[in-house]
Amino acid sequence: MIEITCNDRLGKKVRVKCNADDTVRDLKKLIAAQTGTHWEKIILKKWYLIFKDHIKLQDYEIHDE
Repeated sequence: MIEITCNDRLGKKVRVKCNADDTVRDLKKLIAAQTGTHWEKIILKKWYLIFKDHIKLQDYEIHDE
């Protein structure tokens, strides 16, 4: 179980717990459940890299340190 912090750059931060073998789509659905935003409107980025929905978090090397 890993904890991911997401920031919407408008003052709202969300902390979500998920597994490293979850897909980005699963993470978006967890974030949507806490923020009230529809999951298809959420775009997850890290710098200039936009995460694709069908790829697992561990493939993007997002894991527990």
